[in-house]
Amino acid sequence: MDTGLTTISEADIEKHRATAQSFITRIVVLEDSSGQSGTTLAGTNRRFVSTVSTGSIRKTREVELQKTVTAIRPDDQLMSIPQHTLLFRARRGIAVALAVSDIFSRSTDLEALQAKNARAPLEGDEASHFKKLLSASAYVAAFTLSSYLAQLIDSDGEAPNDVTEPDFLFDTPQDAVKSILSGLDRALAGARDDADLLTRGRAFARVAIEGLLQRKGRFDGIGAFENAHIRIDADDFTLDGFDVAPGKKSKPLVMTFKKPEEVVGNHIAKFQSVRLARMLMAYDFERELNPFVELGGFLFTFIGDGAPGTGKTTLIQMIAGLVNNYCQVAGYPFAYENFGVDQISSYQGKSGQNCRQFINNVLNPRAIGFGTIDDIDQVAAKRSDDRASAGQQEITGVLMDAFAGAGTVVRGNCSFGMFSNYPENVDDALRQRAGARWLVDGPQTRDDYIDIFVLLAGKNHKIPLGEHDLYAAQEIQRAVTEAYEEHAKPQEDGLEKVFERFMKDNGAPKTLADVGTYLHMIKEAEPRFTGRAIKNVTDAIKMRAMDIELPDEWFEKPEAFMHKGYDEKKAMIEELRGPFSMDMVMQEINRYADSEFRYSDKSDDAAVSKLLRDARLRERAAKEMEGLKAKGLWNA
Repeated sequence: MDTGLTTISEADIEKHRATAQSFITRIVVLEDSSGQSGTTLAGTNRRFVSTVSTGSIRKTREVELQKTVTAIRPDDQLMSIPQHTLLFRARRGIAVALAVSDIFSRSTDLEALQAKNARAPLEGDEASHFKKLLSASAYVAAFTLSSYLAQLIDSDGEAPNDVTEPDFLFDTPQDAVKSILSGLDRALAGARDDADLLTRGRAFARVAIEGLLQRKGRFDGIGAFENAHIRIDADDFTLDGFDVAPGKKSKPLVMTFKKPEEVVGNHIAKFQSVRLARMLMAYDFERELNPFVELGGFLFTFIGDGAPGTGKTTLIQMIAGLVNNYCQVAGYPFAYENFGVDQISSYQGKSGQNCRQFINNVLNPRAIGFGTIDDIDQVAAKRSDDRASAGQQEITGVLMDAFAGAGTVVRGNCSFGMFSNYPENVDDALRQRAGARWLVDGPQTRDDYIDIFVLLAGKNHKIPLGEHDLYAAQEIQRAVTEAYEEHAKPQEDGLEKVFERFMKDNGAPKTLADVGTYLHMIKEAEPRFTGRAIKNVTDAIKMRAMDIELPDEWFEKPEAFMHKGYDEKKAMIEELRGPFSMDMVMQEINRYADSEFRYSDKSDDAAVSKLLRDARLRERAAKEMEGLKAKGLWNA
């Protein structure tokens, strides 16, 4: 199929409208009974599911989607707006699906074989090839209808747990569409109200897509559709092969954005946030790749830790604000999502599904994405924590697979940030999947505290400022240089001992072998400093090498940089970068290792505090027990 953008005309869709109308009115389908009763349970509108196996018995079922939708409000003859919207989307989706299957037929041998078969039945290899392409066409139609419903049904509710995938049929495109409609009808039959109707409709579309993708390997005639790019402007519907779009375009981002000058302290984190926002805007939508991924230094995941009130939320607002502004200039879609404790479900498997949906929404290659997991220590659990809920354990597994799993593909269109007040409570393997560590320690110096007070106090006063150069300490370039220089030597006591021993034995590092020796000594002192930690350090060093000041004018007009081709963007970036130095290497090693020692020390401190508290309680209990015995009140 043509790898360029294919636009379907309204005429091609309209010719299927009569068929689509008849499908939502009444169809008869042949499906696997699966022990499902046609009788609903009293007061529930749900069908009884038998525990007795009926084998592969198939029977016919009448499906009247229009009646099912209107039955949600039986006391009102007129359909509500959500009811009408869902029914209209279903009808429109059927017409679009059949139109897309027509395009598939024309782009393969199917159309010619259909004409030939109409004249005389095909035989031999032609017959088997015809059947293969017809099944592929049916699969394409089913996928298109499911994707259409998933993208254009707007619902914010939590998906129900009883929506099942349809009994797929892939004989012809019309049979495939009918099987999807039958499944949709079954899913909607249990809706309680209008909101639940839309939620169940969208949940079914997602379940259907998952079922289709699991069966994709059975069809060897769909290769022509893999690189298809189909666009229907009237519906704002896009189909990029079998890539799953995250759903309807996100609503306008509502957030209190912060400017970099409104963030006091946190110099390195602020500096890298600005870099990250601009890195994301180098993404090329045609190539679906970012030059910074190829050149090195792209930040796919990071973790920010610090005490409560040090500015983690402000940092999130700053990054989201920067990216949102750049996307508005370039005309790119921007997807921001936060995953929090409210998405942990009591249903088995549901928490993992919610987390996977969050990941997919941010990963969508047709948008610039930024995903945050606030209070990651509460959302995801340590795998060794037997007090954690099953939902928290599911989320840990999904995040580990998404951030550095076998199937992880980093395109460079999005980044994920994990934030926590207690990073030592995050699973070690998950924490090490964070490519960068940002210490969010808030204002530190006298100048920082003057700046933050003036900023927050506002201007409704006439109190003089005094002897102070306002916000001079917040100049990013100067502040970050000083902050990086501080890491020429370790900050944590444990690492400082290792560093002093290394310097005594080897002197100042001059070669890569010296660096490897230092890393090995850190490993001996802190076992969690593994090969993944080395990768994160080298990524940070590459990022420092790419620590270039992308000119402001590149982001003022889209044609200056953001709308240029991939190769041109890459060449412009390469002109600015330089080699990294030994100073950068040692600073990044110390920054990363400091964080591991800091997490380990915090974890040990917490464990020691607990043991001390238990010991005090035992002593107190022993004293009270002796007092009760002395009074004759102790009956053991």
